[in-house]
Amino acid sequence: MLKESVQKVLNEIKPSLEADGGSVELVDVSETGVVKVRLTGACSGCPMSAQTLKMGIERMLKSKIPQVSEVIKV
Repeated sequence: MLKESVQKVLNEIKPSLEADGGSVELVDVSETGVVKVRLTGACSGCPMSAQTLKMGIERMLKSKIPQVSEVIKV
């Protein structure tokens, strides 16, 4: 159920990333709330991707899903 909730929030975030030529894919969600994602398109090589990951994706996921402890890029 946690994985489905995370995917739902990522689907809300995707249009913003796609507007800049990038996207995000859910790779895995651990039992401890660690979310693994893959940044694709323009996001994969962008120098701002770390900020997008932590200040955008992670912050949004944590605010909507309290069980999320961290988001990491794989």
